[in-house]
Order: sequence, then C-alpha cells, then structure tokens
Amino acid sequence: MNPYPPTPTGVPPVCQPCEDGGERWTFGFPGGITAEVHTLGARLHGLWVPDRFGTLADVVLAPRDPALTATSARYFGATVGRYANRIAHGRFSLDGKPYQLTTQEDGHSLHGGTDGFDTRIWEAESVHTAEWTGVLLHLRSPDGDQGFPGNLDVTVSCLVGRDNELSFSYAAVTDAPTLVNLTNHAYFNLEGEGAGDVLDHELTVDATHYTPVDGDLIPVGDHRPVAGTAFDLRRPLGIARALARPGADGGYDHNFVLSPHDGATPRRAALLHAPATGRCMEVLTTEPGLQIYTAGQFDGTVLGKSGTPYRSGAGIALETQHFPDSPNRPGDPSPVLRPGDEYRSSTVLRFSTRY
Repeated sequence: MNPYPPTPTGVPPVCQPCEDGGERWTFGFPGGITAEVHTLGARLHGLWVPDRFGTLADVVLAPRDPALTATSARYFGATVGRYANRIAHGRFSLDGKPYQLTTQEDGHSLHGGTDGFDTRIWEAESVHTAEWTGVLLHLRSPDGDQGFPGNLDVTVSCLVGRDNELSFSYAAVTDAPTLVNLTNHAYFNLEGEGAGDVLDHELTVDATHYTPVDGDLIPVGDHRPVAGTAFDLRRPLGIARALARPGADGGYDHNFVLSPHDGATPRRAALLHAPATGRCMEVLTTEPGLQIYTAGQFDGTVLGKSGTPYRSGAGIALETQHFPDSPNRPGDPSPVLRPGDEYRSSTVLRFSTRY
C-alpha cells in the first residue's frame, strides 16, 4: 500500500524525539528545500525555501508553544481526516444506513470530528532515494472512530524532491464501506513565517466554479460560476485586491471546483507568488476541489515560531480535497471507499523563484 516503497540509497532523513511524545523528521537536499514533519498529526511543521537570492526562510506557520496544537493551532500543518472539511450536523447515510459523527462547537463535523487524525501520533519510516527523501506515515483508524464505519488503514508519504518539490501522497484501504477525504492543512507565507500577512501575495486559481456556503460554511445550492464574482482568480490577482471585491466579505473559506481531469496525474490547481521575495508555489493535485482559507479569524492569540503573533491574513491554506459536505450532495464527486478498492490522492507543491 506504500505510495513510495522505501529503497534507501543514501543517508536517511534525521529523526529526533518531540516534546509531544512523537518524532520530528527533517529532510531535504543540499541547496534546495528542507522540510520538518512531526508524527503528531502527520504534521508539516516547517519548510525552508530559497528566495530569488537563494536566502532560505521557513514559509510554514506553526505555534511556538507545541501545546497549542491541541487547541487554537490544532490544524496547523496537520493531516486531517477521515473527512477533511465539514459534514453538516455530522450526519450522513451510506447504503441506506444513517451515521452520526462527533461534532464541534458549531454543531457540524469538521476535519474528522472532535478527535480526528490531527490528534494521533502516526508511525513513521524513512524514504531516501536518488530523487526523493522523506517519510512514510502510517495510521489505523478503528471501526466506529468518531462515528465512521469500518477499519481504515492509512499511509501518507511526505517527500522532498531534488527539483524543489514537496509531494503528499495518500493511500487507504477499508474492510467496510466508509468515507475518506484527506488533505494537509498547512498555512503558507512565502515572505517567511512571522513576516506579516500574505495580502501582497498574488494568487491564481484554475477554477471556473466555486461552492457558495451559508453562515456555518455549509454548502447551499449548486456550484456557481466564478465569472463576475469575488471568486474569479483565473488570472493572477493580489490577495488584498481580491478580498476587497464585493462578496468576498474580507476573506475566503470556500471550495473552488477545479477543472476536470483523468484523476490519476496531478494537474495545476493554483499558483501563489510573493513579489517581495520572488518565491512561487505551484499547487498540483488529483483532487477535484481546492479549499482556500485566508485566515481571517486569526486574532493574534497564537504566537508563531518566531514569536510573532499570527493576526488576520498571516497565512493562506490551500487544501486539496473533495468538496465540503459531499456525502450529503449526490451531484458531487463521491468520497465513498469500499472494501477491495484503494483510496489514492496526490498533491505536489512545486517551488520556484521570479526576479
């Protein structure tokens, strides 16, 4: 089931113990990007990326206090599941049988429920080849976990490539029909973690439609065309200008419907560019949707790794995934996984610079 079978050809990634009882893995190639992954939550904790002059900066937000990953910084960099995003009221039916999931304060299920994959310590093993280096992370989710049916075995690979790519590959199998929708919930600031906000970043999203939501961020009605709306990001646009458009309400926390594809090869979903540093991050994925969250609710209570308070717009999350509440929306791509089938998903973050 491993997306990348370990075939060591050199020095493996470095592993150290963490205060949370898990492990900290650091890996990369000389002169390129370097990643830090924690096994608590299969979490991307840091990512050092060169700017146009070759100067490295950590572009991933994370709290200075590790204890906050259990509260106000819970999803920072984490692998979220079994179901990323929201399921209305935590309820769905599968093969005619109703299920009730654990729910959060808003009365809905978010990112797998009250005790999702972000709270677990995953097992890890190293991968090191001529072209890729990183970790494979493994987790078993038992039948009934947060209300989901079936035992689910999950593998996530997080690998750095020689060409400044960070790859996330997900695989899962089950012994009973269930739901699976996995993603990584990292927040990025391409000027550097703690450098301020991302409002000067330019964003392009390859989506012709988006999903309107109600006040609880639950989808309502059909997907709508982005043309003529605050959600039209088909051409590069500064985030501050985008959020100033009527209808953006000062921030995004919406699903963008990506262009159809063959489902096997990652295609481009978005491009994020920081003019101040020249750093670019291209997002490629096999997933049908991209949830964009511009961190409008950050209020400074979380201090970042550099000691800087994270305020509104301190980072942006670009979460590749299935659509929110899709178990209750028959017209959306199905998140159902059945015995004998294998869930597979791949997302690649490709870094480059502009002058």
